[in-house]
Amino acid sequence: MDWWKDALIYQIYPRSFQDSNGDGIGDIPGIISRLDHLQELGVDAIWLSPVYQSPNADNGYDISDYREINPEYGTMEDMERLIAEARDRGIRVIMDLVINHTSTEHYWFRRSRDKTSPYADYYYWARGGADGSLPNNWTGFFGEDCWEFDPERCEYYLHLFAKSQADLNFHNPAVLEEVKDILRFWLDKGVAGFRCDVINILWKDSLDSSKKKLSLTGSEHYLTLEGTHDILRQLRAILDEYGAFTVGEAVCVIPETARALCGRDRHELDMVFSFEHMDCDQYKVKWIKRKFRPKVFFDCLVRWQRELEWNTLYLENHDQPRSIPRFGSEAHWKESGKLLAALLLTMRGTPFIYQGQEIGMLNFDFTRMRQLDDVESKNVERTMRRLHLPQKLRWKLIARTSRDNARTPYQWTAERGAGFSDARPWLGINHNHETINLAQQREDPDSIFHWYRDLIALRRERPALRRGDFEALETGDQVFAYRRSLEGEALTVVLNFSGKAAQSGQRGRILRSNLGREGGFDGTLQAWEAVILE
Repeated sequence: MDWWKDALIYQIYPRSFQDSNGDGIGDIPGIISRLDHLQELGVDAIWLSPVYQSPNADNGYDISDYREINPEYGTMEDMERLIAEARDRGIRVIMDLVINHTSTEHYWFRRSRDKTSPYADYYYWARGGADGSLPNNWTGFFGEDCWEFDPERCEYYLHLFAKSQADLNFHNPAVLEEVKDILRFWLDKGVAGFRCDVINILWKDSLDSSKKKLSLTGSEHYLTLEGTHDILRQLRAILDEYGAFTVGEAVCVIPETARALCGRDRHELDMVFSFEHMDCDQYKVKWIKRKFRPKVFFDCLVRWQRELEWNTLYLENHDQPRSIPRFGSEAHWKESGKLLAALLLTMRGTPFIYQGQEIGMLNFDFTRMRQLDDVESKNVERTMRRLHLPQKLRWKLIARTSRDNARTPYQWTAERGAGFSDARPWLGINHNHETINLAQQREDPDSIFHWYRDLIALRRERPALRRGDFEALETGDQVFAYRRSLEGEALTVVLNFSGKAAQSGQRGRILRSNLGREGGFDGTLQAWEAVILE
């Protein structure tokens, strides 16, 4: 049975969720202490961003040992206890599988520096040109060249992300066997599956130079190639032995390439995270924003609903800014936060909630670069500085888009430290925790938190919201309306993405309204109103 089609999955960024030992860093015992909150919310599974051993150049996405827990987060015994205590509450645990690259501190990489070692070609090594040029002209995801010279081996290694994240070479069959063993290690411990990091770029067909592009020069040599499909099919055979689930982060995909990764007949992934709806407020690169246009957003969502058998549904994660200032309105914080929850929880697919989203957490309130931790933001800021962009413009672009917007500690209470930690936190806490926090919202029946709980329960009660067909009814400049139907049950969702009143052609009895309205619906929507109709 595809349990994940009926599930609500909650993403935890361990570093920022709950500190249990007073060092200012979230940890696994902290997660365990908050499982009752997740159970109360209605969570079926938690996806943990990496908790493996790591030097934390990219906060765990640079793994130095896949079979050890980062001591900052706890011990393997803590991890086993989390899996067991989550299971006792009916909550599955999904690990983050990062296999495109490892940390340069991984023993595979250290041994790879020796050309006579069995690990010599676990990574992509190449010589530069006689004139001192790099092996090719590719550019990486963090806004920089993607080759780094290693003085010990006297060659360059490929890194599509930070220079401490060396890309694994899957042309060497031993690398894939290592990954298979890692899967078995964690599946034997009882995890339910994996979220697979940048999973569609594993296979590089060559290291040839390419025509220069604004971003990701060289990407035609690694984006969703047949070699990657073959790797995924081999991994699927192991996952099926355990009945495990996989969702893949797939960069630069369109519905056609997404279907090739997760179509039922493909035997690769169960679902993919795509990014097209996240690109609706930007130009070619995410740092260059444009005005958010609801209709462009609606049309994108509808296309993916129509063209994929099953979707991931998400508006936030650890790499994206918070959704209310992005797609809603801080001036109408509660109303638009509830409207976005209604969108997330009533479309066809599996909803993913990112920590803090259920209480309407907002972007950071930092004022300068030195308050940031994110390696990507720092790299991009240096690049903009080399291009002589003014400091104010650099900060404006970084502040709107930095991944640290979603990484500030969870706001549990209004107290100093926000209930996250008694110590100085690894990343600053938003000052609005005094007014936006779980403790306050738990006492307020009209809060965003209780609205999430109610809609999650409604989704569980109504098969049409979980497994029903999707039919778009209106995709205007303000109003998005669609119908979910299954075996005679039909529910209509009408959303006003605007601070002004709007008219819809839909009618019916109001089952839910984020403004608390009841009775019949005559087609008039108030600012940022969301209604679910019978």
